[in-house]
Amino acid sequence: MPEEAAARERICRTVSDGFAAHGYIPVETPLLEDRASLSRGARVDDAAFQLFDGGGRLLMMRSDLTMPIARMASTRLDPASGPFRLRYVAPVVREQAEFTGRSRQFTQLGIELIGDAGSAADAEVVSLAAEALDAVGVAVWRMVCGSVKPLKELLNACVPDASDRRAVLGLVHASDFVGLDECVAGLSIPRQAREAIRTLPRIWGGADALDQAAALLEPYVVGDGGIDELRALFDAARDAGFADRLSVDFSVLNSFDYYTGLVFAVYVGGLATPVASGGRYDEALCRFGGASMPAAGFALTLEAVEEALEAGAAVEAAEGCACRPLRIAVPKGSLFEDSVAAFEAAGLDVEPLRDLGRHLIVRAEDVEYVIVRPTDAPAFVASGGADCGICGRDSLVEAGFDLVQMLDLGFGACRFVVAEPADAAGRAQAALARRGSIRVSTKYPRITQMYYDRIGQQVDIVTLHGNIELGPMVGMSDRIVDITATGTTLRENNLVVVDEVMACTARFFASPAGVRCDERIRRLAAALSAGGTARH
Repeated sequence: MPEEAAARERICRTVSDGFAAHGYIPVETPLLEDRASLSRGARVDDAAFQLFDGGGRLLMMRSDLTMPIARMASTRLDPASGPFRLRYVAPVVREQAEFTGRSRQFTQLGIELIGDAGSAADAEVVSLAAEALDAVGVAVWRMVCGSVKPLKELLNACVPDASDRRAVLGLVHASDFVGLDECVAGLSIPRQAREAIRTLPRIWGGADALDQAAALLEPYVVGDGGIDELRALFDAARDAGFADRLSVDFSVLNSFDYYTGLVFAVYVGGLATPVASGGRYDEALCRFGGASMPAAGFALTLEAVEEALEAGAAVEAAEGCACRPLRIAVPKGSLFEDSVAAFEAAGLDVEPLRDLGRHLIVRAEDVEYVIVRPTDAPAFVASGGADCGICGRDSLVEAGFDLVQMLDLGFGACRFVVAEPADAAGRAQAALARRGSIRVSTKYPRITQMYYDRIGQQVDIVTLHGNIELGPMVGMSDRIVDITATGTTLRENNLVVVDEVMACTARFFASPAGVRCDERIRRLAAALSAGGTARH
């Protein structure tokens, strides 16, 4: 509507004018891109918005502006005339998880600095991000920086198998520290190297954290491993006056795979997603067949900036995040008692949890407990309704939100299995041969699909909400995928396990924004870990 559009226009004009004042000139790229062409610059995941044109080419709607601009720059710009300072305001489209209330179309306001390498260029990009946020009135924000170099160089030095390196990077990308520990424990490398790989993504803090990372990398990496570039960034932030709002986190790898050095994200108190992100991508342009030029850039998300301003997130953060209680999602049901015991062992006041009655939110000293179903806990944390929480691994996988899995708490153990009627051995394989797929009933469609994708088998999923054992009993499915602790329900219904899907225990998790902006969450994770060790 006009008033809303006018407010958006004011933000866009303010940001664009600021970029222009630093010599950045506008560019435009198509909303529709040739998928084969764009995938030369970076991996293109299965995009939800694709279509064929009249000539049979597969087109996709752009999900960001960096690669389209890199494609344009590599084929249309002369490196000898650089560096090039480019800016844009344009819509992008990305699929979002269902029922999260997030728009699939949003507007990016960004810059790309092409043809200029080194610390000065990184500092220019990061400083412009800080300047833009201040200019539009986002009073308090925190910038979290990292680099893809340290972890990649450490893995290249310590892990000979490329598939193992990809697995580790994938788990860090997914912020799954529990899975990372399990993966690293299985690597056939020296114990000290395993510990270094586990530790590096967990290093965070101010400029002093760079010393810790440098000491960890020294035995394995030739050179500085990208640490000096981050030191220079902190020096530039001090000169620009925002060093107190800059921190480092070596788990920040960003969601795109084209970054080669610096990566950063900017968070605002009260918002679960970053308002800006970017980094350096020196290898992308040459993949399009043109000249090789270094490049770095970032993008603000207009809708996130609006949310920060309209919701008063900046004001809340200015009053001090630590002044409000830490809000924790506590799971009802079978995980509740063990969760309370874990919090008590970690030193939290749990007295209000001992007699809940019908209360859904209870307040204790410096903590606010939100009582939720375990399956809902990820949604509460992902949407900002809680800062952190506890639920089973299955709930995290099934929800599919961008969350940081910080700690395996060890209780609530169960497993997911594939089961079929004991008297129907071979029927599922016969159905697979006849139909080309197996029909499976389950409450957990995402977990089921991931399992069958992993084993390379076509599956038709029948989603039920209870008594899924009935599926094969009445002939509506060949098998089930379900959770089991003792197997009693399966045996009572004449079902036998034919494969294991995954094991589950309770996990402590948080939003990326919470982990990177609220030190209390990391302290609680450490206390939960120490308390769990003591209990066992």
